[in-house]
Amino acid sequence: MGITQFGGTYAGVPVLVTGHTGFKGSWLTAWLEVLGARVTGFSLPPSSEPNHWRLLTQDIHELHGDVRNSAQVSDAMTRAQPEIVFHLAAQTLVRESYADPLKSWSTNVMGTANVLQACQNTPSVRAVVIVTTDKVYANREWHWGYRENDVLGGHDPYSASKAACEILLESYRKSFWSRNHSVLVASARAGNVIGGGDWAVDRLVPDLVRAVCEQRKLEIRSPASTRPWQHVLDCLSGYLMLGQKLLAGEAAYADSWNFGPPAEDNRSVAEFLDMLQRHWPGLAWSTTSSTGPHEAGLLLLDCSKARNILGWRPALQLDDALAMTANWYRHHQQTGYAISGEQLRHYVEKAADAGCQWAGT
Repeated sequence: MGITQFGGTYAGVPVLVTGHTGFKGSWLTAWLEVLGARVTGFSLPPSSEPNHWRLLTQDIHELHGDVRNSAQVSDAMTRAQPEIVFHLAAQTLVRESYADPLKSWSTNVMGTANVLQACQNTPSVRAVVIVTTDKVYANREWHWGYRENDVLGGHDPYSASKAACEILLESYRKSFWSRNHSVLVASARAGNVIGGGDWAVDRLVPDLVRAVCEQRKLEIRSPASTRPWQHVLDCLSGYLMLGQKLLAGEAAYADSWNFGPPAEDNRSVAEFLDMLQRHWPGLAWSTTSSTGPHEAGLLLLDCSKARNILGWRPALQLDDALAMTANWYRHHQQTGYAISGEQLRHYVEKAADAGCQWAGT
């Protein structure tokens, strides 16, 4: 791409990505390969069809296993001998957490505990990025953004289990790694991420794409709900910047970090859909009076810490993110192929033009 990304930090570095077959994990793994990292992926087999991971042609060491199985996690860590671990494997859906709460708790909490313990037992590990969510906060539906030092909580099992992950991480940091900083651990909190390749059930964009394929309108339950929408690559650039700092041994960055869009890109579901339709006129939806399990109506993040201290900021405005997302799905619908590599190159160039710190020339 002619651009030195993240100061060349990841070139030749052994990396373990848990959840590499998922939406975020597959994009992160593809990016790490471009950066020259020696990637090992550990995950359950893909659960959806189509699946973004299967559409990519990645040359990595792939291991299948369940983060709830401590022996499998330990074995993966032994094989990978990573210097940095990106832990993304999780149960990520609010509505699914209501249907099977024990799966959410066991995957998100005990799965994370297994990863942290395996890191403690693996001398090669120097840095760990645990991906949680913007839903870890005790949401009072304030009209200002939550900061990293606000109270953790969670109404639904998904949100509560992710908040528990944050407490678990802090416990490991203080109990085992606080004195000599032998392992630097940070958490990354982001949510409502969009982009091509997401086929999860009960997420807005994948549900809308399925409706288009089936030539029907999508029923929207909560058009007034407001969320901090952002493209997956903006989110991942934050994770990679954080990993860069941890690998450099900068202990001040072993902390929690919000990654989200500027305030003007916090939009209601209805506004979001109107904007997306301009890039894909075939999309159609209607509102329904039926209600589901409780979900927050308003969620805002304050990302000033990541901007002012880490030096991170999004490269894309929401309209650009929506255009990329619509183009990805439309191209896949027409051809069956993924344009992820092309979009990654375009994104890096756009980030460099925008002056993003990580995209130096």
